[in-house]
Amino acid sequence: MSRIPRERTNPAGKRPGKIGRSGKDAPAVEPLNIVHGALPSREVILRFIADHPQKASKRELAKAFGLKGDSRVELKHMLQELEQEGMLQKNRKSLIRPGALPPVTVLDITTRDKDGDLIGRPAEWPEDQGVAPAVAIRQQSPAGRQGRGKAPVAGLGDRILAKIFPAVDRGGPAYTARIIKVIDRRRGASMGVFRAAPGGGGRLLPIERRGEEMVIDPDFTGGAADGDLVEVEVARLGRFGLPRAKVLSVVGSVGSEKAISMIAIHAHGIPHVFPPAVIAEADDAKPANMSHREDWRDVPLITIDPADAKDHDDAVYAELDPSPDNPGGVLVTVAIADVSWYVRPNSPLDREALKRGNSVYFPDRVVPMLPERISNDLCSLKQGVDRPALAVRMSFSAEGRKIGHTFHRIMMKSAAKLSYQQAQAAIDGKPDDQTGPMLEPILKPLWHAYEVMKRGRDRRQPLELDMPERKILLKPDGTVDRVFVPPRLDAHKLIEEMMIQANVCAAETLEKKRQPLIYRIHDGPTLAKQEILREFLATLGISLAKGGNMRANSFNGILAKADGTPHQTMVNEMVLRSQSQAIYGPENIGHFGLNLMKYAHFTSPIRRYADLIVHRALVGSLGFGEGGITPDEEAALDDIAAEISTFERRAMAAERETVDRLIAHHLSGRVGEEFAGRVSGVTKSGLFVALPDYGADGFVPISTLGTDYFIYDEAHQALSGERTGLGYRLGDSVTVKLAEAIPLAGALRFEMISEGREMPTAVRSFHKAGRRDRGQVRKKPGTRPPRGRH
Repeated sequence: MSRIPRERTNPAGKRPGKIGRSGKDAPAVEPLNIVHGALPSREVILRFIADHPQKASKRELAKAFGLKGDSRVELKHMLQELEQEGMLQKNRKSLIRPGALPPVTVLDITTRDKDGDLIGRPAEWPEDQGVAPAVAIRQQSPAGRQGRGKAPVAGLGDRILAKIFPAVDRGGPAYTARIIKVIDRRRGASMGVFRAAPGGGGRLLPIERRGEEMVIDPDFTGGAADGDLVEVEVARLGRFGLPRAKVLSVVGSVGSEKAISMIAIHAHGIPHVFPPAVIAEADDAKPANMSHREDWRDVPLITIDPADAKDHDDAVYAELDPSPDNPGGVLVTVAIADVSWYVRPNSPLDREALKRGNSVYFPDRVVPMLPERISNDLCSLKQGVDRPALAVRMSFSAEGRKIGHTFHRIMMKSAAKLSYQQAQAAIDGKPDDQTGPMLEPILKPLWHAYEVMKRGRDRRQPLELDMPERKILLKPDGTVDRVFVPPRLDAHKLIEEMMIQANVCAAETLEKKRQPLIYRIHDGPTLAKQEILREFLATLGISLAKGGNMRANSFNGILAKADGTPHQTMVNEMVLRSQSQAIYGPENIGHFGLNLMKYAHFTSPIRRYADLIVHRALVGSLGFGEGGITPDEEAALDDIAAEISTFERRAMAAERETVDRLIAHHLSGRVGEEFAGRVSGVTKSGLFVALPDYGADGFVPISTLGTDYFIYDEAHQALSGERTGLGYRLGDSVTVKLAEAIPLAGALRFEMISEGREMPTAVRSFHKAGRRDRGQVRKKPGTRPPRGRH
């Protein structure tokens, strides 16, 4: 029998106490007793994963417990059962307990504890999981671990990439962390709304939920007026009283889009100012030469983008395949801007691009990953201008099967810059002066190639969710003019499918070359989420087969059954909620949503760091000259994937919150008015109601629904009155009154006007069990309505 301790012990055999408290060890914790080679119990497995998150993959678990042969198969089945029961969930290539931090996490260092030790919290944390857990930061000695190298040192306000360990001192934070690298030194800047005080000076009202007020002395207001959004730095921290701050800059009125997007930029720590060294490197960059390049400037590649696009990183061309071995087949060429030529590993441009991870798009501004000299000029595939690119030429059979592809490093010259609407109009019989001459030689062959590729897509059956994407149109003053759903054109679908196939080619080529890379991976729905969806669909008379081998087309069958019914939107939303989130990772598990086994982002290196890594991997493995991936990058792919996955979630959250704040400000003058809405979410504490005409959603607290007791039925996604049987269900059309709008929080609170409807028979029978049911929620008279988002 071997004994595996929960964490390394000190020489005396005692477990170390809280970091930073020398001489104060925590009580010893009984180690796990493990019989080597024998399948452990479920309890031992769960405890081991909780205490050793860095060893929580199936392979590491089998190794730790000495399992071989049939025992490894039994372990796999046990882990699947624990997933199905919601006791475990997948995180990239490892397993974690629900609500636990993954082994590598991006943290923001936010404060110190009473002993002066640094405390961090996850940079991104789902709202539905409550308060983000605190993490005690281990500051290593300057010599680093085991005396080798230089350990990174962080301070308050810094953002770090950290290795996570469970804490042994149960009286403190639940985790400790070792710093892998400092991502961004934020220098303690804060943002808030300035409120002037009589006689001069004032206070800073924080925009962050966990922020605190600060005093601003008269000499440090920076010219801010009452109500201005300002950025400040902490001038002095005292033991008593509020911190004192100094205004660094005045962003402007909180009602402008500029100010509202700056709130999100600051709240999420998004780097938005390029350092001088980065600007200097970009300004000094020279156009690429013909070294290791093929001359494709006579190929009529064209760009098709949104009408307001400033950077163009992909161009396309198609023709019939002249090969007699491929009758009816097509050749499709996709050319992508060669960013790897300009952004070299570990240069100032590269380090800043990794720090940002991706470009972030707000309604009227972009925070780019790369400076405009690179993104909008040297790398943008401008019409009639020589530009370096990586191109993939793909051959498809008449049935839409890809039968081959080749990569090339080229010099190209875009034949035309078109918008989606312009290209579509030409195909629909309304060409203009630019598209008219291009219709027969360029545009029609592209559309024919898409029809061929579509046959392959239809056979592959990726997940086909119908979730309209809303856009905000702003007025010149930066406020909301209107919200609309742009039409989805065949031109959009054409470019999308050609980019998907180019991404597949990149992954296939690099795998064939045995070149490490970063994949775009998307795991299938967890068994626990499948069960929730199955119970919900059963209430609509739609069946979902049990089992862990679901495919995307299984969900397409469900969506088809709901198409055209009153439940269509509701079913689409529930299927979407059941899906896992796509992330980046160096180990391939396939892409569930696209129903692809090999997939890597290759087509947007101007705005995504993952694509830049893939470009470098192609350049290096195919012998395309300068700018290839380095051994240091290959060794760091796991950490890079973790960082850019976090930064992608950060960008999505910032974009969403900015839209929420804009809409809340837009509607703030209409408190008391009634709106047509739809129930978009059901929780134990109330209802989320979406306003389709505005692209916004708000909350109806359960305490305002009426005098009945309301029961939450998760399977039916409903709140139902215990006495009357009347209630509200996901997807219901309702009328609500706007009770409160909080622009800085992006929050709307509604009061329900519509009467509840009769709930289905299954829900009524659920009521008969009485208030002892687990799902019940009782309306408490006099309860203060919750504020903000829930």
